[in-house]
Amino acid sequence: MTSIDRSKAIAKPLSEAPSEAPLGPLINPARLRMIAQCWMVIACAVYVIDLLQQTHDGLSDGIRRPFGDDFVNYWSGPFLAAHGRANEVYDFVAFHAFEKSITGPDIDFYHYSYPPVLLLLMLPLALVPYVPALGVWLVGTWYGFYRALKLTGYDGALPLSLAIPALFVNAVGGQNGALTAALLGGGLVLLDRRPVVAGILFGLLVYKPHLALMVPFALIAGRRWLTIAVTAATAVTLIAMSVAAFGIHPWLQYESNLSLLRAAILENGAGVSHRMVSVFVFVRRLGADVGPAYALQAACALTAAFFVARSWLRDDPSPIRNAMVIVGTCVATPYLQDYDLVMGAFVVAWLHMEDGRSPIPAQWIRLAQAMILLLPLVTAPLGKFLGLAVGPLFIIPVLVLLIRLSAEHHRVGAHRFQAGS
Repeated sequence: MTSIDRSKAIAKPLSEAPSEAPLGPLINPARLRMIAQCWMVIACAVYVIDLLQQTHDGLSDGIRRPFGDDFVNYWSGPFLAAHGRANEVYDFVAFHAFEKSITGPDIDFYHYSYPPVLLLLMLPLALVPYVPALGVWLVGTWYGFYRALKLTGYDGALPLSLAIPALFVNAVGGQNGALTAALLGGGLVLLDRRPVVAGILFGLLVYKPHLALMVPFALIAGRRWLTIAVTAATAVTLIAMSVAAFGIHPWLQYESNLSLLRAAILENGAGVSHRMVSVFVFVRRLGADVGPAYALQAACALTAAFFVARSWLRDDPSPIRNAMVIVGTCVATPYLQDYDLVMGAFVVAWLHMEDGRSPIPAQWIRLAQAMILLLPLVTAPLGKFLGLAVGPLFIIPVLVLLIRLSAEHHRVGAHRFQAGS
Protein backbone atom coordinates (compact mmCIF):
# COMPACT_ATOMS: atom_id res chain seq x y z
CA MET A 1 0.00 0.00 0.00
CA THR A 2 1.44 3.35 -0.99
CA SER A 3 1.61 6.33 1.35
CA ILE A 4 -1.21 7.96 -0.64
CA ASP A 5 -3.38 4.85 -0.24
CA ARG A 6 -2.66 4.75 3.49
CA SER A 7 -3.68 8.42 3.75
CA LYS A 8 -6.92 7.65 1.95
CA ALA A 9 -7.62 4.81 4.32
CA ILE A 10 -7.11 7.13 7.27
CA ALA A 11 -9.03 10.03 5.74
CA LYS A 12 -12.15 8.06 4.88
CA PRO A 13 -13.22 7.17 8.40
CA LEU A 14 -12.36 10.64 9.59
CA SER A 15 -14.35 12.37 6.88
CA GLU A 16 -17.28 10.05 7.31
CA ALA A 17 -17.51 10.50 11.00
CA PRO A 18 -20.16 9.90 12.22
CA SER A 19 -23.11 10.06 14.17
CA GLU A 20 -21.13 9.90 17.32
CA ALA A 21 -19.11 12.95 16.30
CA PRO A 22 -19.88 15.89 18.59
CA LEU A 23 -21.39 17.90 15.73
CA GLY A 24 -23.23 14.95 14.20
CA PRO A 25 -26.78 16.20 14.91
CA LEU A 26 -25.91 19.65 13.57
CA ILE A 27 -24.42 18.57 10.23
CA ASN A 28 -27.07 16.16 9.04
CA PRO A 29 -27.77 17.26 5.43
CA ALA A 30 -31.54 16.79 5.63
CA ARG A 31 -31.71 18.76 8.87
CA LEU A 32 -29.56 21.52 7.42
CA ARG A 33 -31.83 21.80 4.38
CA MET A 34 -34.86 22.10 6.64
CA ILE A 35 -33.15 24.76 8.76
CA ALA A 36 -32.15 26.70 5.63
CA GLN A 37 -35.69 26.59 4.23
CA CYS A 38 -37.19 27.75 7.53
CA TRP A 39 -34.59 30.51 7.77
CA MET A 40 -35.36 31.80 4.27
CA VAL A 41 -39.08 32.07 5.10
CA ILE A 42 -38.42 33.76 8.45
CA ALA A 43 -35.81 36.13 7.02
CA CYS A 44 -38.09 37.16 4.17
CA ALA A 45 -40.98 37.86 6.54
CA VAL A 46 -38.78 39.83 8.94
CA TYR A 47 -37.34 41.87 6.09
CA VAL A 48 -40.79 42.80 4.74
CA ILE A 49 -41.98 43.79 8.22
CA ASP A 50 -38.83 45.85 8.76
CA LEU A 51 -39.26 47.57 5.41
CA LEU A 52 -42.90 48.43 6.12
CA GLN A 53 -41.87 50.04 9.40
CA GLN A 54 -39.80 52.45 7.33
CA THR A 55 -42.94 53.90 5.76
CA HIS A 56 -44.39 55.26 8.99
CA ASP A 57 -43.60 58.86 8.03
CA GLY A 58 -43.17 59.20 4.29
CA LEU A 59 -40.22 57.02 3.39
CA SER A 60 -38.85 56.75 6.92
CA ASP A 61 -39.77 55.24 10.26
CA GLY A 62 -40.27 58.76 11.62
CA ILE A 63 -37.39 58.32 14.04
CA ARG A 64 -34.07 57.61 12.34
CA ARG A 65 -34.17 55.08 9.48
CA PRO A 66 -35.07 55.81 5.85
CA PHE A 67 -36.74 53.31 3.54
CA GLY A 68 -34.03 50.87 2.51
CA ASP A 69 -31.65 52.16 5.18
CA ASP A 70 -28.16 52.74 3.68
CA PHE A 71 -29.55 52.40 0.17
CA VAL A 72 -30.49 56.06 0.50
CA ASN A 73 -26.77 56.78 0.03
CA TYR A 74 -26.38 54.56 -3.01
CA TRP A 75 -29.33 56.14 -4.78
CA SER A 76 -28.81 59.76 -3.73
CA GLY A 77 -25.16 59.87 -4.78
CA PRO A 78 -25.62 58.89 -8.45
CA PHE A 79 -28.85 60.89 -8.67
CA LEU A 80 -27.02 64.07 -7.65
CA ALA A 81 -24.09 63.21 -9.93
CA ALA A 82 -26.41 62.60 -12.89
CA HIS A 83 -27.95 66.05 -12.36
CA GLY A 84 -24.66 67.93 -12.28
CA ARG A 85 -24.49 68.12 -8.48
CA ALA A 86 -21.64 65.71 -7.78
CA ASN A 87 -19.95 68.22 -5.45
CA GLU A 88 -22.90 67.96 -3.05
CA VAL A 89 -22.28 64.24 -2.56
CA TYR A 90 -19.22 64.88 -0.37
CA ASP A 91 -20.68 67.92 1.37
CA PHE A 92 -22.08 66.29 4.52
CA VAL A 93 -24.72 68.95 5.15
CA ALA A 94 -25.91 69.31 1.55
CA PHE A 95 -26.00 65.55 0.99
CA HIS A 96 -28.00 64.89 4.14
CA ALA A 97 -30.43 67.67 3.26
CA PHE A 98 -31.05 66.08 -0.13
CA GLU A 99 -31.62 62.66 1.43
CA LYS A 100 -34.18 64.12 3.84
CA SER A 101 -36.00 65.68 0.89
CA ILE A 102 -36.40 62.17 -0.54
CA THR A 103 -37.27 60.16 2.57
CA GLY A 104 -38.51 62.56 5.24
CA PRO A 105 -36.86 64.86 7.78
CA ASP A 106 -36.50 62.49 10.73
CA ILE A 107 -33.58 60.27 9.75
CA ASP A 108 -30.12 59.78 11.17
CA PHE A 109 -27.06 61.35 9.62
CA TYR A 110 -26.31 59.36 6.45
CA HIS A 111 -23.24 60.14 4.36
CA TYR A 112 -21.49 58.97 1.20
CA SER A 113 -18.19 57.27 2.06
CA TYR A 114 -17.22 55.84 -1.35
CA PRO A 115 -14.95 57.24 -4.08
CA PRO A 116 -16.47 58.92 -7.16
CA VAL A 117 -15.87 55.69 -9.09
CA LEU A 118 -18.99 54.25 -7.45
CA LEU A 119 -21.02 57.25 -8.59
CA LEU A 120 -20.00 56.38 -12.13
CA LEU A 121 -20.79 52.67 -11.76
CA MET A 122 -24.22 53.32 -10.26
CA LEU A 123 -25.45 56.07 -12.58
CA PRO A 124 -28.12 53.71 -14.03
CA LEU A 125 -29.84 53.73 -10.61
CA ALA A 126 -30.48 57.45 -11.07
CA LEU A 127 -32.83 56.57 -13.93
CA VAL A 128 -35.12 54.56 -11.62
CA PRO A 129 -37.39 56.11 -8.93
CA TYR A 130 -36.18 55.59 -5.38
CA VAL A 131 -38.51 52.82 -4.18
CA PRO A 132 -38.27 50.49 -7.21
CA ALA A 133 -34.54 51.26 -7.39
CA LEU A 134 -34.15 49.51 -4.03
CA GLY A 135 -35.60 46.36 -5.56
CA VAL A 136 -33.34 46.68 -8.60
CA TRP A 137 -30.33 47.11 -6.32
CA LEU A 138 -31.04 44.16 -4.05
CA VAL A 139 -32.14 41.72 -6.75
CA GLY A 140 -29.46 42.79 -9.23
CA THR A 141 -26.55 42.52 -6.80
CA TRP A 142 -27.89 39.22 -5.41
CA TYR A 143 -28.15 37.78 -8.92
CA GLY A 144 -24.56 38.73 -9.71
CA PHE A 145 -23.48 37.12 -6.43
CA TYR A 146 -25.49 33.98 -7.17
CA ARG A 147 -24.09 33.62 -10.70
CA ALA A 148 -20.54 33.96 -9.37
CA LEU A 149 -21.23 31.43 -6.61
CA LYS A 150 -22.67 28.99 -9.15
CA LEU A 151 -19.40 29.12 -11.08
CA THR A 152 -17.67 27.40 -8.14
CA GLY A 153 -19.46 24.19 -9.14
CA TYR A 154 -21.13 23.91 -5.75
CA ASP A 155 -24.40 22.00 -6.19
CA GLY A 156 -26.28 24.03 -3.60
CA ALA A 157 -25.35 27.46 -4.95
CA LEU A 158 -28.94 28.72 -5.24
CA PRO A 159 -30.14 27.82 -1.72
CA LEU A 160 -26.82 28.92 -0.24
CA SER A 161 -27.00 32.27 -2.02
CA LEU A 162 -30.48 32.83 -0.57
CA ALA A 163 -30.04 31.34 2.89
CA ILE A 164 -26.66 32.75 3.93
CA PRO A 165 -27.48 35.01 6.91
CA ALA A 166 -25.13 37.74 5.70
CA LEU A 167 -27.44 38.30 2.72
CA PHE A 168 -30.33 39.04 5.11
CA VAL A 169 -28.15 41.47 7.07
CA ASN A 170 -27.07 43.03 3.78
CA ALA A 171 -30.68 43.42 2.58
CA VAL A 172 -31.90 44.96 5.84
CA GLY A 173 -29.10 47.49 5.61
CA GLY A 174 -29.61 48.14 1.88
CA GLN A 175 -25.89 47.49 1.56
CA ASN A 176 -23.33 46.42 -1.04
CA GLY A 177 -22.13 43.12 0.41
CA ALA A 178 -23.59 41.08 -2.45
CA LEU A 179 -21.91 43.32 -5.04
CA THR A 180 -18.53 43.00 -3.36
CA ALA A 181 -18.97 39.22 -3.09
CA ALA A 182 -19.84 38.99 -6.79
CA LEU A 183 -16.71 40.92 -7.78
CA LEU A 184 -14.20 39.29 -5.44
CA GLY A 185 -15.62 35.77 -5.55
CA GLY A 186 -16.33 35.98 -9.27
CA GLY A 187 -12.79 37.16 -9.99
CA LEU A 188 -11.29 34.27 -8.02
CA VAL A 189 -13.52 31.69 -9.69
CA LEU A 190 -12.80 32.98 -13.20
CA LEU A 191 -9.08 33.56 -12.73
CA ASP A 192 -7.95 30.31 -14.34
CA ARG A 193 -10.66 30.22 -17.01
CA ARG A 194 -11.08 33.87 -17.97
CA PRO A 195 -8.08 35.85 -16.66
CA VAL A 196 -9.10 39.06 -18.45
CA VAL A 197 -12.64 38.98 -17.03
CA ALA A 198 -11.19 38.21 -13.60
CA GLY A 199 -8.96 41.28 -13.89
CA ILE A 200 -11.92 43.47 -14.78
CA LEU A 201 -13.85 42.21 -11.75
CA PHE A 202 -10.89 42.80 -9.45
CA GLY A 203 -10.43 46.26 -10.95
CA LEU A 204 -14.03 47.16 -10.18
CA LEU A 205 -13.20 46.65 -6.50
CA VAL A 206 -11.46 50.03 -6.64
CA TYR A 207 -14.73 51.30 -5.19
CA LYS A 208 -13.97 49.34 -2.00
CA PRO A 209 -10.21 48.69 -2.07
CA HIS A 210 -9.87 47.60 1.56
CA LEU A 211 -11.69 44.39 0.63
CA ALA A 212 -9.18 43.62 -2.11
CA LEU A 213 -6.10 43.78 0.14
CA MET A 214 -5.06 40.17 -0.45
CA VAL A 215 -5.66 40.17 -4.21
CA PRO A 216 -2.24 41.67 -5.13
CA PHE A 217 -0.42 39.15 -2.92
CA ALA A 218 -2.31 36.26 -4.51
CA LEU A 219 -1.86 37.43 -8.08
CA ILE A 220 1.85 38.24 -7.74
CA ALA A 221 2.65 35.01 -5.90
CA GLY A 222 0.58 33.09 -8.44
CA ARG A 223 2.35 34.87 -11.32
CA ARG A 224 -0.93 35.95 -12.93
CA TRP A 225 0.63 38.79 -14.90
CA LEU A 226 -2.17 39.23 -17.43
CA THR A 227 -4.78 39.55 -14.70
CA ILE A 228 -2.56 41.99 -12.79
CA ALA A 229 -2.28 44.17 -15.88
CA VAL A 230 -6.02 44.09 -16.57
CA THR A 231 -6.83 44.82 -12.91
CA ALA A 232 -4.57 47.87 -12.88
CA ALA A 233 -5.84 49.08 -16.25
CA THR A 234 -9.47 48.71 -15.14
CA ALA A 235 -8.90 50.64 -11.92
CA VAL A 236 -6.99 53.44 -13.64
CA THR A 237 -9.59 53.69 -16.41
CA LEU A 238 -12.45 53.95 -13.93
CA ILE A 239 -10.67 56.66 -11.97
CA ALA A 240 -9.93 58.60 -15.17
CA MET A 241 -13.54 58.23 -16.34
CA SER A 242 -14.86 59.50 -13.01
CA VAL A 243 -12.59 62.55 -13.22
CA ALA A 244 -13.72 63.20 -16.79
CA ALA A 245 -17.37 62.86 -15.78
CA PHE A 246 -17.41 64.77 -12.49
CA GLY A 247 -14.16 66.71 -12.35
CA ILE A 248 -11.35 66.48 -9.82
CA HIS A 249 -13.15 68.31 -7.00
CA PRO A 250 -15.23 65.33 -5.79
CA TRP A 251 -12.03 63.30 -5.47
CA LEU A 252 -10.43 66.03 -3.38
CA GLN A 253 -13.54 66.23 -1.20
CA TYR A 254 -13.60 62.46 -0.83
CA GLU A 255 -9.95 62.38 0.26
CA SER A 256 -10.59 65.17 2.74
CA ASN A 257 -13.55 63.32 4.23
CA LEU A 258 -11.66 60.06 4.68
CA SER A 259 -9.73 61.13 7.76
CA LEU A 260 -12.90 62.44 9.43
CA LEU A 261 -14.82 59.27 8.68
CA ARG A 262 -11.93 57.04 9.77
CA ALA A 263 -11.73 58.79 13.13
CA ALA A 264 -15.49 58.89 13.72
CA ILE A 265 -16.53 55.47 12.43
CA LEU A 266 -13.50 53.20 12.72
CA GLU A 267 -11.38 54.57 15.53
CA ASN A 268 -14.18 55.89 17.76
CA GLY A 269 -16.85 53.47 16.56
CA ALA A 270 -19.65 56.01 16.37
CA GLY A 271 -22.90 54.15 15.86
CA VAL A 272 -21.57 51.08 14.05
CA SER A 273 -18.84 49.44 16.14
CA HIS A 274 -21.28 46.72 17.24
CA ARG A 275 -21.45 45.59 13.60
CA MET A 276 -17.70 45.55 13.03
CA VAL A 277 -15.85 42.23 12.84
CA SER A 278 -12.21 43.26 12.32
CA VAL A 279 -9.19 42.67 14.53
CA PHE A 280 -8.79 46.43 14.98
CA VAL A 281 -12.28 46.89 16.42
CA PHE A 282 -11.91 43.71 18.49
CA VAL A 283 -8.94 45.11 20.41
CA ARG A 284 -10.43 48.59 20.56
CA ARG A 285 -13.54 47.18 22.27
CA LEU A 286 -11.24 45.46 24.75
CA GLY A 287 -9.84 48.88 25.68
CA ALA A 288 -6.70 49.20 23.56
CA ASP A 289 -5.61 52.62 22.32
CA VAL A 290 -5.68 53.43 18.61
CA GLY A 291 -1.92 53.01 18.14
CA PRO A 292 -1.61 49.48 19.57
CA ALA A 293 -4.83 48.49 17.79
CA TYR A 294 -3.39 49.52 14.44
CA ALA A 295 -0.13 47.76 15.25
CA LEU A 296 -1.90 44.48 15.99
CA GLN A 297 -4.06 44.89 12.89
CA ALA A 298 -0.92 45.43 10.79
CA ALA A 299 0.70 42.31 12.27
CA CYS A 300 -2.40 40.26 11.45
CA ALA A 301 -2.48 41.70 7.92
CA LEU A 302 1.15 40.76 7.31
CA THR A 303 0.55 37.27 8.68
CA ALA A 304 -2.48 36.80 6.45
CA ALA A 305 -0.55 38.12 3.44
CA PHE A 306 2.26 35.65 4.10
CA PHE A 307 -0.05 32.64 4.13
CA VAL A 308 -2.05 33.85 1.15
CA ALA A 309 1.12 34.41 -0.88
CA ARG A 310 2.56 31.05 0.18
CA SER A 311 -0.62 29.24 -0.78
CA TRP A 312 -0.60 30.80 -4.25
CA LEU A 313 3.15 30.40 -4.68
CA ARG A 314 2.86 26.67 -3.91
CA ASP A 315 -0.21 26.45 -6.17
CA ASP A 316 -2.51 24.90 -3.61
CA PRO A 317 -5.78 23.45 -4.93
CA SER A 318 -8.02 26.33 -6.02
CA PRO A 319 -10.61 25.87 -3.22
CA ILE A 320 -7.88 26.31 -0.59
CA ARG A 321 -6.01 29.21 -2.16
CA ASN A 322 -9.21 31.05 -3.14
CA ALA A 323 -10.73 30.67 0.31
CA MET A 324 -7.42 31.87 1.76
CA VAL A 325 -7.79 35.17 -0.15
CA ILE A 326 -11.27 35.89 1.25
CA VAL A 327 -10.56 34.80 4.83
CA GLY A 328 -7.17 36.50 4.72
CA THR A 329 -8.88 39.72 3.64
CA CYS A 330 -11.23 39.46 6.61
CA VAL A 331 -8.25 39.11 8.94
CA ALA A 332 -6.23 41.87 7.25
CA THR A 333 -8.65 44.77 6.84
CA PRO A 334 -9.39 47.06 9.80
CA TYR A 335 -12.78 48.04 8.34
CA LEU A 336 -15.09 45.05 8.01
CA GLN A 337 -18.80 44.98 8.77
CA ASP A 338 -21.25 42.11 9.12
CA TYR A 339 -22.85 42.68 5.70
CA ASP A 340 -19.45 42.33 4.02
CA LEU A 341 -19.50 38.64 4.94
CA VAL A 342 -21.78 37.76 2.03
CA MET A 343 -18.49 36.78 0.39
CA GLY A 344 -18.21 34.07 3.05
CA ALA A 345 -20.59 31.97 0.92
CA PHE A 346 -17.65 31.25 -1.39
CA VAL A 347 -15.61 30.04 1.58
CA VAL A 348 -18.45 27.72 2.57
CA ALA A 349 -18.62 26.32 -0.99
CA TRP A 350 -14.85 25.84 -1.25
CA LEU A 351 -14.61 24.19 2.16
CA HIS A 352 -17.37 21.83 1.07
CA MET A 353 -15.09 20.66 -1.76
CA GLU A 354 -12.42 19.74 0.81
CA ASP A 355 -14.90 17.87 3.02
CA GLY A 356 -14.24 14.17 2.43
CA ARG A 357 -10.93 14.45 0.63
CA SER A 358 -8.88 15.77 3.50
CA PRO A 359 -7.49 13.84 6.47
CA ILE A 360 -8.79 16.64 8.66
CA PRO A 361 -11.99 15.46 10.35
CA ALA A 362 -15.12 16.52 8.52
CA GLN A 363 -16.67 17.99 11.65
CA TRP A 364 -13.91 20.60 11.86
CA ILE A 365 -14.42 21.66 8.28
CA ARG A 366 -18.16 21.89 8.84
CA LEU A 367 -17.65 23.80 12.06
CA ALA A 368 -15.60 26.33 10.09
CA GLN A 369 -18.44 26.62 7.57
CA ALA A 370 -20.89 27.20 10.43
CA MET A 371 -18.70 29.90 11.94
CA ILE A 372 -18.59 31.81 8.65
CA LEU A 373 -22.35 31.47 8.23
CA LEU A 374 -23.35 32.42 11.78
CA LEU A 375 -20.97 35.32 12.45
CA PRO A 376 -23.17 37.99 10.79
CA LEU A 377 -26.10 36.98 13.01
CA VAL A 378 -24.24 37.18 16.33
CA THR A 379 -22.02 40.19 15.68
CA ALA A 380 -24.54 42.97 16.27
CA PRO A 381 -26.35 41.42 19.28
CA LEU A 382 -23.12 40.63 21.12
CA GLY A 383 -21.57 43.94 20.13
CA LYS A 384 -24.55 45.94 21.30
CA PHE A 385 -25.44 44.12 24.52
CA LEU A 386 -22.10 42.74 25.69
CA GLY A 387 -19.77 45.34 24.23
CA LEU A 388 -17.72 42.70 22.43
CA ALA A 389 -16.51 42.54 18.85
CA VAL A 390 -16.32 38.79 18.33
CA GLY A 391 -15.44 38.70 14.64
CA PRO A 392 -11.80 37.53 14.93
CA LEU A 393 -12.88 34.70 17.26
CA PHE A 394 -14.87 33.29 14.34
CA ILE A 395 -12.63 34.29 11.42
CA ILE A 396 -9.11 33.48 12.62
CA PRO A 397 -9.91 29.79 13.36
CA VAL A 398 -11.11 29.45 9.76
CA LEU A 399 -7.79 30.86 8.52
CA VAL A 400 -5.97 28.39 10.76
CA LEU A 401 -8.02 25.54 9.28
CA LEU A 402 -7.14 26.67 5.74
CA ILE A 403 -3.45 26.78 6.68
CA ARG A 404 -3.80 23.24 8.02
CA LEU A 405 -5.56 22.10 4.83
CA SER A 406 -2.70 23.56 2.81
CA ALA A 407 -0.15 21.77 4.98
CA GLU A 408 -1.99 18.45 4.66
CA HIS A 409 -2.14 18.86 0.91
CA HIS A 410 1.63 19.15 0.75
CA ARG A 411 2.17 16.38 3.24
CA VAL A 412 0.34 13.69 1.33
CA GLY A 413 0.98 15.03 -2.16
CA ALA A 414 -1.07 16.86 -4.76
CA HIS A 415 -2.41 13.68 -6.34
CA ARG A 416 -4.50 12.76 -3.36
CA PHE A 417 -6.29 16.14 -3.34
CA GLN A 418 -6.97 15.91 -7.04
CA ALA A 419 -8.36 12.39 -6.84
CA GLY A 420 -11.85 13.62 -6.01
CA SER A 421 -11.89 16.24 -8.79
